[in-house]
Amino acid sequence: MGRFDGILLCSDLDGTLLNRDYAVSDENIEAIRYFQREGGLFTFVTGRMPYFAAHVYQRVEPNAPFGCINGGGIYDHRTGKYLWRRELPEEALTLAKETSKAFPEVGLQVNTFDRIYFCKESPVMEGFRKATGVPNCPRPLEEIDEPMAKIVFGEHDPAVMTRLQIFLTEHPAAKEFDFIHSEQMLYEMLPKGVNKGILIQKMAELLGIDPRRTVAVGDYYNDIPMLREAALGVAVANACPAARAEADAVTVSNEEHAIAAVIRDLESGKLPLY
Repeated sequence: MGRFDGILLCSDLDGTLLNRDYAVSDENIEAIRYFQREGGLFTFVTGRMPYFAAHVYQRVEPNAPFGCINGGGIYDHRTGKYLWRRELPEEALTLAKETSKAFPEVGLQVNTFDRIYFCKESPVMEGFRKATGVPNCPRPLEEIDEPMAKIVFGEHDPAVMTRLQIFLTEHPAAKEFDFIHSEQMLYEMLPKGVNKGILIQKMAELLGIDPRRTVAVGDYYNDIPMLREAALGVAVANACPAARAEADAVTVSNEEHAIAAVIRDLESGKLPLY
């Protein structure tokens, strides 16, 4: 029997598995390979779309499907198909249009399950493409005719972002959706009940994993549901205060090979599981 038999280890990408250069360290790769050889299932749960995470899963080679779109889907990179997904209702476009009219300076993108459309340009959206390499695919909101996974608003001014959050969460239609910060300048509208914690549940069910043998590692507000849901939630040292407060343990930063540290501490018993 392997040392990690029956354990599902799920990591966030940005700020957790990835370092500041958006790369996975050799130390993390070596530890993940060891974890997998010893019977563990390693994958990630990210806010990214599958194609936007392709370079990561090609390097990491997770041995389980991965969670994407901040809880909106489970994607099998080996077959190129979604195993499970949740769509935004069409009413989301109406709320997005009202919000865009009320906040003309705020950038807007719509994520379908296959691509990202930039519906309103802004410095944040331009910076997003530069940092991520996502191609610029402009399209008016009125022309979105594909199933939607999420809608993302981008704004660099904290005061404007606060007003935007209040507008959305207090809107009469707000009860139909969930909202989350995926980054400081990005605010997302998701289907009701969708979050990374839901994906931990779904993946454990799909893989036949005992929920008491699940581990999640993350750094930001959108990771909090999975830190709560997993049997063991671990925040990296660079995590936001709210994520650290919700975690069962805190490990080293993403610049110090955090996933390797978690695997090492699982093996030693420093991070105990059932």
